[in-house]
Amino acid sequence: MENQKRHEQPTTSARKNLKRKLEQDFEEDRKIVSLSPHQDLIREVRAQVDILDSTFSSIEADRASAKRAVHVLSELAKNEEIVNVIVDCGVVPALVRHLQAPPLSREGESGSKPYQHEVEKGSAFTLGLLAVKPEHQQLIVDAGALPHLVDLLKRQRDGQNSRAVSGVIRRAVDAITNLAHENSSIKTHVRIEGGIPPLVELLEFVDMKVQRAAAGALRTLAFKNDENKNQIVECN
Repeated sequence: MENQKRHEQPTTSARKNLKRKLEQDFEEDRKIVSLSPHQDLIREVRAQVDILDSTFSSIEADRASAKRAVHVLSELAKNEEIVNVIVDCGVVPALVRHLQAPPLSREGESGSKPYQHEVEKGSAFTLGLLAVKPEHQQLIVDAGALPHLVDLLKRQRDGQNSRAVSGVIRRAVDAITNLAHENSSIKTHVRIEGGIPPLVELLEFVDMKVQRAAAGALRTLAFKNDENKNQIVECN
């Protein structure tokens, strides 16, 4: 009987060792599987960032490429679970750059640019999605987004009331709202950059969606910020 137990003990121990090894192998395989989608994501995001970095011009082909790249990034940024990975790939500076219109391709050239307002609208929309995470708000502001977003609010003053103009303005308003959400220093920064007067003007914009967005932005900027409240009142 004792001999039988002695023979069983190493067998039980061997089983435990085998089970432990199988569990370790399974865990390693699981990690590899979980990492591979991120590797694909990183390659995809970096490819779009490279496109944005090389297409800041008013040439039609560049504008079309930039518009497609921004659209891809905005679709990815809708998934909050991967937003950190996207930001770590360096998208913020590239998107901030495309918040402004590119220089004219030829000296003395005038008139509308290809995909006018579209690339800027997509960039503002994507930055607004990234700004949902508090840790990204300051990163976006530090990259210089606010002055460009405030400039986008003023595009109505060009005398254009097209759907494209309404779209870019609304996305800029939403981005400012998300950046300033529960962030007192950024609320103040928006005021310093001159963002409140154009937001107040937009309360009378022809597009009701823009009006509602502007009202929401002003509400966010006024919350727990007396100086912003005072300037909003001064602007009637």
